[in-house]
Amino acid sequence: MIPMNTREALPALLIGCALLLSACAAGPDFVAPGPPQTKTYTIDGDTGLKGAQRIVTSQKLPEAWWRTFGSRELDGVMLQALAGNNTLEASRARLAQAHEEVNAATGALWPQVSMGAVAGGQKYGVALFGPSDIQIPAYTYYTLGPQVTYLLDFAGGERRATEEAQAMAEYKGYQLDALRLSITGNVMAQALGIASARAQLSVLADIMADDQRNLDLVRIARKAGSGTITDVLSAESQLAGDLALLPPLRQQLSVARHALAILVGKAPGDWRTPDFDLSAFSLPGALPLTLPSELVRVRPDIRASEAQLHAATAALGVATANLYPSITLSANTLQESLTTGGLFDSSANTWAFAAGLTAPIFNGGTLQAKKRAAQDTCLAALAAYRQVVLESFGQVADVLKALEHDAEQIDAQQHAAETALAALNLARLSYSAGNIGVIQVLDAERQSNQARLGLTLARVRQYQDTALLSLALGGGLPEEKPAPESASEE
Repeated sequence: MIPMNTREALPALLIGCALLLSACAAGPDFVAPGPPQTKTYTIDGDTGLKGAQRIVTSQKLPEAWWRTFGSRELDGVMLQALAGNNTLEASRARLAQAHEEVNAATGALWPQVSMGAVAGGQKYGVALFGPSDIQIPAYTYYTLGPQVTYLLDFAGGERRATEEAQAMAEYKGYQLDALRLSITGNVMAQALGIASARAQLSVLADIMADDQRNLDLVRIARKAGSGTITDVLSAESQLAGDLALLPPLRQQLSVARHALAILVGKAPGDWRTPDFDLSAFSLPGALPLTLPSELVRVRPDIRASEAQLHAATAALGVATANLYPSITLSANTLQESLTTGGLFDSSANTWAFAAGLTAPIFNGGTLQAKKRAAQDTCLAALAAYRQVVLESFGQVADVLKALEHDAEQIDAQQHAAETALAALNLARLSYSAGNIGVIQVLDAERQSNQARLGLTLARVRQYQDTALLSLALGGGLPEEKPAPESASEE
């Protein structure tokens, strides 16, 4: 017979044992992968830029990386996109959901308290007491009181489940960061697409003005008897060919404008995009470069992959904990009475406490198989993490080389444009003097025009690759602000 004072102290003793046994958790503790040993992104170093741009490792990426391009219109559209993009809004909601799931998992670690009340009627049959003359009449009963249950997490399965939920919440957070970075990159790409199309259309306008002037000159020469119908047809063909370049460029401009409207959360028919001009962008001269060992801590896709690895490690702990017994503690104190008036009488007091144990004995190897599956998931997550790191290094290396080649391309295109223009001017003088025919002039114009377009496209590509470098390095995630409705609203 347990002494009364010991019996009353037993629930406290059980809870104390629970806290003592819960000091450990099954499965491995997560340790973040160490920094990579790679020192540079390219085999021949990362500072090979020439011309107007240079790599600096002593500076950090600015918070809002696009502001280094010096466009106020771009900054306004970026803020509108970060505030109004629907895909971002959905990602924010998923992150909030993940945080609530963490709260739910954390709540399961605490004792669960509930209040119960029952009102019922009962009538037992004559077979209740076997062969007997005892008969119990029908009666009504009432119970009221709280109940406490507590899962003794001595194997740490519940805590590992909470850890897994927290890791998944971190994963959703880094996904949101990556999406923000992607949105800003897409906005930049569409803005440059608009500026590029408008710049090419401007060059084509000058080209067609030259074509029309040449056609007029050829027609005059034809009337004067010094030109031929072949010269006229050649000039007309050149003008028609250049006119055929306009519709694709106009379509490119329209598509970029529509895409930009959708990025800021507007229908293309409800929002007018700014007329971005390439001359309004300034090319950043200093390009901050994050070292490989630091990149793994700032790129959101790498951090997201690390969080997935953390979640897989915690899931392995859950699968391991399932191999151990499960103990549940419960206690209640009730008021039981046959009348409502007697519920709060001291004679109606009842109480109970219990400890239940469930241990796996045979399950056909299911639990061991689930543990091995969780181990394989960890290995897969680790390999995926390493691959994400390698791909990110590859992206940075590609962009660094692209910027190096962009500088070379700019120099070559600038020289080609200057040379072609000089050749065109000389050809026009020679044509006026009667030394060459119109075919030679048209060829010179074609080469000059192609060189002008090539220089424009090379400059656009240099801007695009400069933006891609900021994106490949993880970018700067801005503090979200309300969008200024004054920009571009109809």
